[in-house]
Formats: sequence, structure tokens, C-alpha cells
Amino acid sequence: MPLKMNLVREKGQHPGIMSIWIQAFRLHFVPTSILPALLGSIIAWSRFREFNFWYFSLVIVGVTVHHIGLNMIDDVFDYLHAVDRLQGEEKNPYTGGSGVLAGGLLAARHVLSAAIFCYLIGIVIAIYLTMVVGWPVLIFTAIGVFSSVFYTMPPIRYGYRGFGELSLLINFGPVICLGAFYVQTRSIAWEPFILSLVPGFLMWSMIVINEIPDYEEDCQSGKLNLVARVGRKRGVLLYVAGLTCAYGTMLLSAYFRVTSFSILLGLLTVPIAYGSFRILKDHYRDKIKMAPANLAIIKVHALTMICLIAGYLAEGVMS
Repeated sequence: MPLKMNLVREKGQHPGIMSIWIQAFRLHFVPTSILPALLGSIIAWSRFREFNFWYFSLVIVGVTVHHIGLNMIDDVFDYLHAVDRLQGEEKNPYTGGSGVLAGGLLAARHVLSAAIFCYLIGIVIAIYLTMVVGWPVLIFTAIGVFSSVFYTMPPIRYGYRGFGELSLLINFGPVICLGAFYVQTRSIAWEPFILSLVPGFLMWSMIVINEIPDYEEDCQSGKLNLVARVGRKRGVLLYVAGLTCAYGTMLLSAYFRVTSFSILLGLLTVPIAYGSFRILKDHYRDKIKMAPANLAIIKVHALTMICLIAGYLAEGVMS
């Protein structure tokens, strides 16, 4: 994590090149791509008895390398736009980029080259799946690649214009989950679409809470995301709104029998989510003290998705 790496450098130690690249990958955020893909695939098996392990493996590899690529390309363009350059002060380890560029650990051109390589792997996988499954795979891929590249890349840079949060909701929810479901079934259905909104809303909350510690720096650099536009206090409300919509989607979809009742297992993470809100409400102006809330939403996303996946797996086994 960036904070740990900075402390190592302050002590005069030099981290290994592998550790530096792992830091650049920001692997702690990658499950937000893998888990929706798992969910879409498991719904296809549990509800429709459609599952191809080879296609499933390619989807998981594809979304993983794509997410690593987008982490690095966002790092590069945020750095080039003079965002995430603060050095010499304590920072929240879950926000503000990986720190490898601002800390001089890697050159921007090397990180950009690695990002392009990741995208190429993902595109090759998508082309293959398009050939063997169907052209909609290419549509899902195009939406994902366009959204991730132009989040921070000129001339669009929509993440700087207040549209990034909505894009993450769509891409880390319906696009990944429905895309994985389509690869297995060659069809689209309401159930995976409705359920895909759960990781989408959780991702909304995750990006919002990650923007709060960077509020001043984002404002100064012209990165006018939603929190920079409405302020940190209202950002707390946006965070709560995402969590409310995620849990509300689970409750309503189960109540109206759009999805399986097994998804109510996801409600087990409500206490963790509430705990993150309490920390955020009390410390939203202190980027260090609110760090446990940033970690909590990562746990909420992962554990909620694991509960949903486990519910469908159990249902599939018993049916």
C-alpha cells in the first residue's frame, strides 16, 4: 500500500521491483471486477444449468487484467494532470493512487506500457470469446474499455466532470455481471441484471468514500468528481445512498421474487457497512482517521458478493 511504501523509503530502504509493481497494480481493488463476473457465471449455472469452465476462466482472466490495466492508466493520467502528487505527508493508504509515480519508484512511460499490455491481453480474450460465443461480447468489452480508458484520459476525462461514479456503477455492476452471464448462456435475463445492481451500488459507495480524503487535492487540480462538486459532508450522504440502494435492491428483488431468496445472505454485511458509516460520519474531514471506513467498504463489497455467490451455489446444488 502507498503508505507502507512511503515509510519504507523514508527509512532508506529500497523495495524490490516486484513489490513496486504489485503496489502499482493496486490488487486490493481487483476483486470488484472478479466477483461480479463470478456472480453472473454462477447465476447462469444455478438457474439455467449453463456453464463452460474454459469460457469462465477466460472471463476471469480478462476482467482481472483489464482492472489492473485501468488502475495503472488512471494512475498515469492522474499523475500527468498533477493529481496524486502530494509527497512528504501522511496519507490515507486506500486513496490517491498507488504512489509509485509520485514517489519516483517507476516512470510514467513504463506504467503506461504495462497498462497497454494488460488491455491487449483483455482485448485478445474478448475477440476470441466473440468468435466462439457471439458479437454481444464485443459490445460489453467495448463499453468497459472505453469507460476505463477515458475515465482520466483526454480529451474526454469524464471522471473529472462528475460522471465517473455513475460509470463505475454501470461497469462494475451490469456490464461485468451481465457480460459473464451472456458468455455462459448466450442470452440476457432480468435476474442477473437486477442483482448486478448490488455490486454496482457498492462500487458507487466505494469510489465516493475514496474521493472524500482527496477532496482538497482534487479541487486544486480540477478533478471535479461528485465529491469535489458537492463537498465532503454531502459526500457522506452519497456514500450512504449507495449502500441503501445496494441493500434495498436485495430486499426488494427477493420480496418480489425477481431473484432467489438466498441473496438475503448479503444482508449479513449490514453491520460492517453501518460501522463504516459511523467512522466516516465522525472523521470525514480527517483522511487518516477515516481510513478504516475505506477498508470497511472493501470488505463489505467482497463479503456481500461472496454471500450472494454462496447463496446461488447452495441453491444450485440442492435443486
